Amino acid sequence: MDLKNQKRMAAEILKCGASRVWINPNRITDVADAITRSDVRTAILSGSIVKLPKKGNSRGRINKNLRQKVKGRQKGHGSRKGTLNTRSPGKTRWVKSIRAMRDELRKYRDGGKIDRSTYRKYYGLTKGGMFKGRRNLEEHLRDQGLLKE
Repeated sequence: MDLKNQKRMAAEILKCGASRVWINPNRITDVADAITRSDVRTAILSGSIVKLPKKGNSRGRINKNLRQKVKGRQKGHGSRKGTLNTRSPGKTRWVKSIRAMRDELRKYRDGGKIDRSTYRKYYGLTKGGMFKGRRNLEEHLRDQGLLKE
C-alpha cells in the first residue's frame, strides 16, 4: 500500500519532516482510507499517525573529554593543532611577565629596598627584555648588590 500522500499531508499538519511521521503498522488500512486532510487529522488524533521525537547527537563523550582536559589530560602533542604562539600568543606571555617584573620593582622601590634611580634604570632594562622573569630580575639585583635587606 502506498501511503506516501498520507505521510506528506501528516508531515505538513504536524509541522515536521516526512521522516518523523510514523504510521502504526496495525492500522495501515485505516490510514490508507484517509484521503483528505481532515481524515489525516482524525488519524493523528486516534493515534494511527504519530510524530516521532527529534534525534540528536549525544554530547556524553565530548563532556567526558572536556572533564579530562580540565584535569590537564589529553593535551599532548597529538591533540594540539596550533603552534605554541597560536595557543598562547607571544604578546600575552610578554604582558604577563613584564607586569610581574614591574610589580616586583615597584614593591622594592616602595619598600625602600632600592632607590628611585635604580628603579628607573631597571625599569628600562626590564622593558628592553634583559630579564627572563621575576626571579632572574631579583638574582641580578642581588648580584649587583643593589637590593637592601
